[in-house]
Amino acid sequence: MSSTPSFSMPMFRDFVPRKLQPWIYLCIAFTFQLSGGIYLGALNQMIGDCSLMREDLLMCMYSMLIGMSFYFPILFRTKFRFTNKTLLTASALVMLLCNLVVPYITCLPLLWAVCFVSGMAKIQGTFECMSNIQLWMTPKRDFTVFFPWLQMVILCSMQFSDLLTTYLMYYYHWSYMHLFVVGVMLVVLLFLFTCVKHFRFMKPFPLFGVDWLGWALWAALGLEVTYLFCYADWLDWWSSPVFRQVAVVAVVNLVFCLWRMFTIRHPYLEPKMWTYRGLCPVLILITLVEAFLATEYVLEEVYYEEVMHYAEQVSVQLDWFVLVGIVCGCVFSYWWMHVRGWSYLRLCTIGLASLIAYLFGFYVTLSTDIHLYQLAFPVACRGFAYAALCSAFFVCLHELMSFQHFFQALAVFNLLHAVVGGVLGCAVYARGLSYFVPDNFSRYGASVERVGFSRAPFDLGGYMEEFISQMMEVSLKQLYGWVLYAAILLFLLFLLYDMPMRRQLKRMPTWASVKHGMMNSYWRVRHGKMP
Repeated sequence: MSSTPSFSMPMFRDFVPRKLQPWIYLCIAFTFQLSGGIYLGALNQMIGDCSLMREDLLMCMYSMLIGMSFYFPILFRTKFRFTNKTLLTASALVMLLCNLVVPYITCLPLLWAVCFVSGMAKIQGTFECMSNIQLWMTPKRDFTVFFPWLQMVILCSMQFSDLLTTYLMYYYHWSYMHLFVVGVMLVVLLFLFTCVKHFRFMKPFPLFGVDWLGWALWAALGLEVTYLFCYADWLDWWSSPVFRQVAVVAVVNLVFCLWRMFTIRHPYLEPKMWTYRGLCPVLILITLVEAFLATEYVLEEVYYEEVMHYAEQVSVQLDWFVLVGIVCGCVFSYWWMHVRGWSYLRLCTIGLASLIAYLFGFYVTLSTDIHLYQLAFPVACRGFAYAALCSAFFVCLHELMSFQHFFQALAVFNLLHAVVGGVLGCAVYARGLSYFVPDNFSRYGASVERVGFSRAPFDLGGYMEEFISQMMEVSLKQLYGWVLYAAILLFLLFLLYDMPMRRQLKRMPTWASVKHGMMNSYWRVRHGKMP
């Protein structure tokens, strides 16, 4: 990522060294990705301090991700309407205010709304930074360069956020992570006020024609589906009237979304976006992959907490190995797609193989008699798989469709990638645990018999604790085995599937050509002509 003579950032003031300018924006993008509404590293402490359930806090995280996902189609409209300084200042200010108020909010719907808004600010700030240094990263606008480095920023910041939250919580309190982000955003705001000026590289483009009602309907549908799967196990699925009511509301909302999509001139998600050949297989594949990777949030956490009884500061040490896997995955993706120019579909195959290695590693290693670092290789494989698959899927999505519908497809893609796949997998694994644990207790409970208890002295408490840990271990192994079978089946099906793709990768259009296409559409709408 070296600077080129044609690359410039005119929004910076003259006293800022030119060679440092892109690196500064890269650091600002990292700070936006580091921040959020809540931080999963402090999940257990927040449950106790805030008197909330685990599902409540996970719903906060998913609300933030939904806010990020459905903001994608508006990103270019805001970029062409406001200056870079305005957008970055607004994003940093929103993130600052959200982190200030989140620790004191007790009303769940309000907390979800704040996290939703923070997700919008997070993606807006990241997009503004990365879009302005894209030519620095790849002068030819080559997405096989851009996406691997973008994924490195996003995924590495997630791991650093988890590490930083855990250590701040251990030495101080979980709310100190929010205060840390507030301080970082203050530094960003100070830098923007002193070192960045308002600059327009083209005439501002109005926000006319954005389907705000469609945006609200699709976002509400995402929240409703997420609520169903997030609270499914706690509500006991269809046995709960609340679950049934929300399901009916979600179906009605979907009908309204489809009706609006097919009846207005410029809907938020256009019908043509769904017609690209190969889009549905990609969406299905990323959903299933995310469901497999959701073992991190259910099965791994249960193993660390219920079987091994690790404290957060112990289990979080594995994040360093995940970080190594992510960096290796991003660098490998860059080398595979850009340096060697090989097929990104084959890169998906390598990513799926790494996912299988992660599941197999946990299946054969999981035990109460292992050292923590014996899990280093499986979690590193998970990080590698996530980085490689994300890079390949983003390039694949860009190759499938025109740039006009690319960001609309990104909204759906990220909803399935960041929310639906994970929450669906978590719900299935929680349901599996609720079945396998009682089943194993009934199968192996015969070992608890009177003859053994009649020995004196007999440590009943120690015996039952060990027995419960063993039952949890057996149940987790069974679930990992079934997930491994499913991943192998998906891998074999992917090898048999031959998706039609271009041999020569497309290049991203220039900002001027993107705006020109938007202006043509805008004037056609203003004059009452169908595009």
